[in-house]
Amino acid sequence: MGVNLEVNIAGIKLANPILTASGCFGYGEEAADFFDLDKLGGIVAKSITPLPRIGHPPPKVVETSCGMLNAIGLTNVGLDKFISDKLPYLRKCKCAVIVNIAGATVDDYALMAERISSQEGVDAIEVNISCPNVESGGMEFGATAEGASKVIGAVKKVCRVPVIAKLSPNVTNIIAIAKAVEDAGADVVSLINTLVGTAIDIDTKQFKLSNKFGGLSGPAIKPVALGMVYKTASNVNIPVIGLGGISSGNDVIEFMLAGASAVQIGTACFAEPAIFLRVINEITDYLESHKVNDINQIIGAVGKN
Repeated sequence: MGVNLEVNIAGIKLANPILTASGCFGYGEEAADFFDLDKLGGIVAKSITPLPRIGHPPPKVVETSCGMLNAIGLTNVGLDKFISDKLPYLRKCKCAVIVNIAGATVDDYALMAERISSQEGVDAIEVNISCPNVESGGMEFGATAEGASKVIGAVKKVCRVPVIAKLSPNVTNIIAIAKAVEDAGADVVSLINTLVGTAIDIDTKQFKLSNKFGGLSGPAIKPVALGMVYKTASNVNIPVIGLGGISSGNDVIEFMLAGASAVQIGTACFAEPAIFLRVINEITDYLESHKVNDINQIIGAVGKN
């Protein structure tokens, strides 16, 4: 009969647990030349803000020894252009479509959630309350349980599709914030967003990023992400989507054993755009070799044998 890779996230059926990570995949169409997007569990589009954003001036990205720092600054086409120019393509995809939103105020988030969730072809909204490289909004909301709760509560009042709260690792108590968004009505949590970091050029004695600070992603953050996913999944009653440094099928299995029901792959796709298909094959091979016929059987199974 083969291996079942289908998972269910807040009522959304995913053909497999592999999603793209917002910010690393554009709006979907950019990657269509590399592989069949319909093979994905879902696409998470890059963050959308009410108005278009140019973002930070270059240099915006710095390679690190085990990943990368980025200070893109939420560059995007804005709400209206997303709906008119980008969403029509996403509607054609047979996988799930999740739209990531970001704002400077609670009203910004509510406005976007209401407009986007009313559009055909949108399966869920991912609320970015954790971006570490913008001056207002973003991580300011996700840094406290109160701020995160306010945003998610406002979004839930107007949103017509499931709400995913994307959480920041740059906090003192991830469990408290995860519980706060759950209490505010979040249907799912995704974590982690990037860790705050910087890099300095020792010859010019200048910061390598124009914004001085950026978000660290890639293999370096995987142990942090895995730990936070386990802590969160062990303390909330809603599904968890894991992300942070995933670049192989074994990484996916680790996150799912820790309690993630699905995962997002981000930085790794810059070096290998079709990594998603390789990872799907690798998790299938793992399940077959371990005589597991349904991937749902391994979710949260760490330490239970």
